Amino acid sequence: MKILLPTGRVTYNIVKEAASRYNADVVETGELASFLTPSQVLSLLRSDSSYDLVLVSGMCTASFKEVEQETGIPVYLGPRHAADLGLVLPLIGKTELSCDIPADEFLAEERKKEAYKKISGLEEEKEPIFSLRGVKIGNGTRLKVLAEIMDAHKIPDIRKKVLRFFEEGADIVDLGFGFDATPDDVRAVFNQLQDINRPLAADTQDPALIEASLHRADIILSLQEENIPVVGEKVAKTGCGAVIIPGEAGLLSNIRMAEEYGICNIIADPVLQPCGLGLVKSLSGFSDPSYPLFFGAGNVIELFDADSTGMCALLAGMAYETGSSVIFCSENSDKTTGCILEMSIATRMMALMPGRPYPKDLGIDLFKIKEKRRRREPSLEYSKVIQASRKPREINYDPIGNYRIGIEDGCIVAVRNGTAIKGDGWQDVLHTIIQMEGISLFDHAGYLGAELFKADLALRFERSFEQDGPF
Repeated sequence: MKILLPTGRVTYNIVKEAASRYNADVVETGELASFLTPSQVLSLLRSDSSYDLVLVSGMCTASFKEVEQETGIPVYLGPRHAADLGLVLPLIGKTELSCDIPADEFLAEERKKEAYKKISGLEEEKEPIFSLRGVKIGNGTRLKVLAEIMDAHKIPDIRKKVLRFFEEGADIVDLGFGFDATPDDVRAVFNQLQDINRPLAADTQDPALIEASLHRADIILSLQEENIPVVGEKVAKTGCGAVIIPGEAGLLSNIRMAEEYGICNIIADPVLQPCGLGLVKSLSGFSDPSYPLFFGAGNVIELFDADSTGMCALLAGMAYETGSSVIFCSENSDKTTGCILEMSIATRMMALMPGRPYPKDLGIDLFKIKEKRRRREPSLEYSKVIQASRKPREINYDPIGNYRIGIEDGCIVAVRNGTAIKGDGWQDVLHTIIQMEGISLFDHAGYLGAELFKADLALRFERSFEQDGPF
């Protein structure tokens, strides 16, 4: 296959090196590859029409469809960065490329689709120990995410939160009821969720509250030697699952007691301790996979001042190695916002582990800030340096007026004189302000761009935003 690689002077050497092992011609078309025009490509193909395809920079904004229509030679977008070309060229002819989406982005999305397709296929092949509303538990099925909502009876719109957790990848949503909850509170919460055909758990050890949940709950968290004699038979009659904890009698003893009362769908919780209170030692309790195991990652994450992304990845890996079937996770503090989605990705990464030594290059990942590979872009070229002067401390206010910037409901908001400009991207908000002639000073435009971009970052990383404050 013969490939034409038009590029710019700045990236020529990088492209030339990447193409050296392939049947590809590298042609310099100007200063920057991103400025390539359809007429330039047409001119090259009229000179030599023997090419099978043209791969242009993924940074190009022009449409090359007319080139393909006239010449019959397809023009695809390559990677956005020349440094990534070496990853794309080996795949040409083996995988489909796009005329509209840069190759690195397109191939990453295709790999992600393939990864999720494989996860679904592996799950279909497995026979579970038992199922709850179609969700398979145990026997090598995918590690299931159980997402906790504390004090569910105090949440104003509990239905909205439950649905959000399911949308973010939870397999089971766990509804917690504190000491102040009543049986009527429990019934009211479950009645609001009656038509959601997904597994729901009741998280309480109070026999009266457990009994109030049995008309809808699919799992009870948790049973031990004190409440099993009171509600064991009633739990057994519903056929719902039950998480058994050690209590004073010990885990195995409580499991045997639950079985004597007729409970069949048992999940064993050896109790994972937080870091500092015996995390490593408590892992020894996960050595007997005779029953589906419950891995309580939630408290480990909540009681550790660290970003939850990496902790979810590592704890999902530990749960996978112990053969656990259900992993408990929560978002009960600001620092764990987004944890359910992070854990759902982490568990799906683990589902792709069979046959692999490490959870790498799976098609899905948990990178949020770090880069898997740093890009080696060409160095900047210049002949003169002007040292930047410090910004004056005095503020020169725009006579047209100033904006108050904030974030709400997933949007960036810029307010002036009672009118709000709302958008989900900083460029859109700034563009609208410019269109409305809402800026008259260059430094005000620069300031707004910086603050709006900071608000955009706050949304992207689920952080708080303060105008004029540090990110």
